[in-house]
Amino acid sequence: MKISTKGRYGLTIMIELAKKFGEGPVPLKSIAKANDLSEHYLEQIVSPLRNAGLVKSIRGAYGGYVLAREPKAITSGDIIRVLEGPLQLVEGIEDEEPAKRELWIRIRNAIKNVLENTTLDDLAKHSDDNSAEEGYMFYI
Repeated sequence: MKISTKGRYGLTIMIELAKKFGEGPVPLKSIAKANDLSEHYLEQIVSPLRNAGLVKSIRGAYGGYVLAREPKAITSGDIIRVLEGPLQLVEGIEDEEPAKRELWIRIRNAIKNVLENTTLDDLAKHSDDNSAEEGYMFYI
């Protein structure tokens, strides 16, 4: 499984909203500018996040987006599933011989465990930690 730019930028949007949680709506324009991303592309990504109930849009001159729940109540898995679909490493796993099938299942479960146990709160706090020399790097 390879996480596309859609998933990566979706996490970026959600982390930025988590860092500003409780401070009011955040315009996509400011997220795009701060992360050197296309505002138009972020608009396409935020739509499924809104439809899934992860973010709310606020209209008006001081509008933007806010998280629909607290950052500690949203996992990275919630976001990735909305933007990338279900986690599937290998197609036709049921046709694999038992030893290989067990390996693929164990890898899938390990990835699911990381995604389900890493909240937006964790990611937002980590991104604010200036003492860390390296950020989270997920290779899947």
